[in-house]
Amino acid sequence: MKDNPIEIIAPRVERELLPFVRRPARYIGGEVNQVRKDLSRCRLRVALCFPDVYEIGMSNTGMPILYHILNEMDGVAAERVFAPWTDAEEILRRKQIPLFSLESKAALGGFDVIGFGLTNELCYTSVLNILDLAGLNVRRNHRRDEDPLVIAGGGMANCCEPMAEFIDLFVLGDGEQAVTELVDLLLEAKATGWDKRRTLLEAARRFEWAYVPQFYEFKYDGTRPTSFRATEPGLRTRFTNAVVEDFENAPAPARPIVPFVEAVHERVSIEIMRGCPGRCRFCQASYCRRPIRSRSVERVLELAQTAYHASGFDTVSLLSLSTADYPQLEELVARLQEYFEGRHVGLSIPSLRVDQQLHLVPRLFTSVRKSGLTIAVEAAGERLRQIINKPLKDSDLFAAVEEAYRAGWEKLKLYFMVGLPGETLDDVKDIVGLCHRLATLRRRVDGKTGSINIAVSWFVPKPHTPFGWLPQRPREYFEQARRIIIDEKLRLRAKFLVFKFHEINQSILEAAMGRGDRRCADTIEAAWRLGARFDLWDDCFNYAIWREAFAQAGIDLEAAAQQSFATDAVLPWEHLGGPDKTYLLTHYNNAKGVATLPQETDPPAPIRQSI
Repeated sequence: MKDNPIEIIAPRVERELLPFVRRPARYIGGEVNQVRKDLSRCRLRVALCFPDVYEIGMSNTGMPILYHILNEMDGVAAERVFAPWTDAEEILRRKQIPLFSLESKAALGGFDVIGFGLTNELCYTSVLNILDLAGLNVRRNHRRDEDPLVIAGGGMANCCEPMAEFIDLFVLGDGEQAVTELVDLLLEAKATGWDKRRTLLEAARRFEWAYVPQFYEFKYDGTRPTSFRATEPGLRTRFTNAVVEDFENAPAPARPIVPFVEAVHERVSIEIMRGCPGRCRFCQASYCRRPIRSRSVERVLELAQTAYHASGFDTVSLLSLSTADYPQLEELVARLQEYFEGRHVGLSIPSLRVDQQLHLVPRLFTSVRKSGLTIAVEAAGERLRQIINKPLKDSDLFAAVEEAYRAGWEKLKLYFMVGLPGETLDDVKDIVGLCHRLATLRRRVDGKTGSINIAVSWFVPKPHTPFGWLPQRPREYFEQARRIIIDEKLRLRAKFLVFKFHEINQSILEAAMGRGDRRCADTIEAAWRLGARFDLWDDCFNYAIWREAFAQAGIDLEAAAQQSFATDAVLPWEHLGGPDKTYLLTHYNNAKGVATLPQETDPPAPIRQSI
């Protein structure tokens, strides 16, 4: 690996960009608690890129951890890069200003490593856009040896084949220990003069969590892969997620950066537990983020206090996949309230898995602000919850909500998913009835009706889950379900129920891309070149572009979303750090014991040319 010259372009940014964009604070850096090192004196320079705008990226919990770890290392610098909004992109391209880091205003092409966090299938075109704005070829095999090494991690690394033609190396699993091991390797590579290929090959040989796509290939029979093999001798063909065993002492940012632009979440965020004891059969994270580990009450309290005094944020958020399952939740909340109540700092918990314990949670938060309690219910009936392995009795749900009303909550937010395996249209209609009963339950407490916001998403079969073999429902089913919900709300005259529906087209694209193989690269690049940007944003997402991109590859997008997989098929993601297939099939067969699911002998949905 070679040292590239660092180009500081701060004067150009200040003169030619900032005066002409709508939100210049997205691009200036210099916030409280940022870390800025002299890049010219650092042996390794890492650009941490988040493929969305500043306000979204600054709310991400993964980037601050890596930022903290890397900048604690001698001779290593990490700086932040976010996707420029459309107005800034137009100026950067027109004036030929390279994309730059916030801390030093250094052109991205001069860094040794460009690292991306992949959080969702719909961020892929933003990754390509960032690479292109940095002056790099988006395809890994067209980049030069002296170009930065492009690395990606995050949840989508476990199903990364659609991005395999663009990324040099994927980090699977937890990043804390993996990043330090990888940095040691990269410093060794620079000291000994290894070229990029030698560096990547050594990473592939040394680390079980490192997937380097250029050393692997698939064989295909028509539309489906039939085999996966290494093209270099001695390389593994199945990868294991990196795991932080000592989560108690795992690095955590104690001085969060205070954003200049209002972020989606401006709060002290403390991850109290990693992993989830539940096994919801639609949830990729619950199967890939193992084992369950938690921090002690003392450690969480220490992190919360330090981060609060360093930032002044007025909310402490307790993060995990299932916060209600934290073993010392009652003690933790009591200790946090004791310290923060007099400082007018609120406590926040994410959406809660509903079980017998949930009725305790509202009571625990009696003395803090009660803007709303969020519960992930997912399905309206107990039969459907049994299919998805979310054991919940209505009695427990009603007890929890009544306790919340008695503790002072006036609003609830509920999450439901429509299109689940085994679901009927009666199950869809029952969502409205259940929410209506939960809202009117408040009348027992104070004679008023509760206010409930309901978020409805559309089921997307995910890799590494028991439902990953199944097709997504057709668009017509989702549209019919939405009409049923709206009509039932009108029939009940339930103005106190506010439904918000996820964009159906985005869910279809997620299903088509999420279980794709590396041949999807042509489609992703075509969509990007046609103008796809910020596909997670409703006002930017253009479904017609994606239909055209799939059509150019001879693929019908919606048929791709509805494809099913035989249980003995070679899956494009099965080598990428998930649980063993036999374990997932046990869950799959258990679900079949409750409901009629598509059989593994069903032929896949046809992949046909769009008209």
